[in-house]
Amino acid sequence: MPRNLFALLLVVASASAQTTIIRMGTLAPKDSQWHKILLDMGEQWKKVSGGKIELKIYAGGEQGDEPAMVEKLRIKKLQAVAISGAGLSGIEPGVSALQIPMMLNSYEELDYVRDHIADRLEKGLSQRGFVVLNWADAGWVYFFTKKPVMTPNEMRELKLCTLQGDNGFYELYKRNGFHPVALAATDILTGLQTGLIDAFQSPPLLALGSQWFAGAKNMLDIKFAELVGATLLSKDVWDRIPANTRTEILTISRDAGVKLREEIRKAESASIPLMQQFGLNVV
Repeated sequence: MPRNLFALLLVVASASAQTTIIRMGTLAPKDSQWHKILLDMGEQWKKVSGGKIELKIYAGGEQGDEPAMVEKLRIKKLQAVAISGAGLSGIEPGVSALQIPMMLNSYEELDYVRDHIADRLEKGLSQRGFVVLNWADAGWVYFFTKKPVMTPNEMRELKLCTLQGDNGFYELYKRNGFHPVALAATDILTGLQTGLIDAFQSPPLLALGSQWFAGAKNMLDIKFAELVGATLLSKDVWDRIPANTRTEILTISRDAGVKLREEIRKAESASIPLMQQFGLNVV
């Protein structure tokens, strides 16, 4: 092999070895506001690291539902995730405290509670091998049904989707006479189309972005619970990033979290009227 070519290959190999590629999974629909903010965050990571950190995002459930993504995070097929509280509570059960049904009535209340327990939750996640880069919101959870529902007894007649891995809610509904059906988030639309489920719970923005509402065009106008979210990075990867770069990465990520919360809250208020234009009935 010519010396010049050999030297070039060594340089390329060395540069490649110094680049950290972080693969992130998320259910956030591709090209959604959440996805765009994450993409921008990745571009800023690349800039402050001098091109040594690259973020590759798999959006729209491309890497499976949240339990599947968390498992891939554990076995290092993914290095980061941007997930909702449903996935987070499977890692750190304390996150469920932010999502107790009917406990919180406003974002002001949510922010107050989260600000006071975030350190404790982040410590618990750190002990399990994950660094919290930011906290976000997925929005208030509402019930979407194929036929209008006004009472708990009417809801008991329906096959209600619960997220796979969210055993707490599944058992809660079952014990109270409902008919829960556990599905991966990526299977909800198919479940509605095939009749496997008649109802699901979701923030309006996610119901719109995923087009789930098209299969269940009645929404009960009650804020059932807040679905929080967070961006996690494997601690193994975090510890390999130089300390000065970590500080900049964390600042960028926290700023992205603030922007996510602001944008999601703003878009949420517009999502219900938009779905109504396409036949959503609010009851």
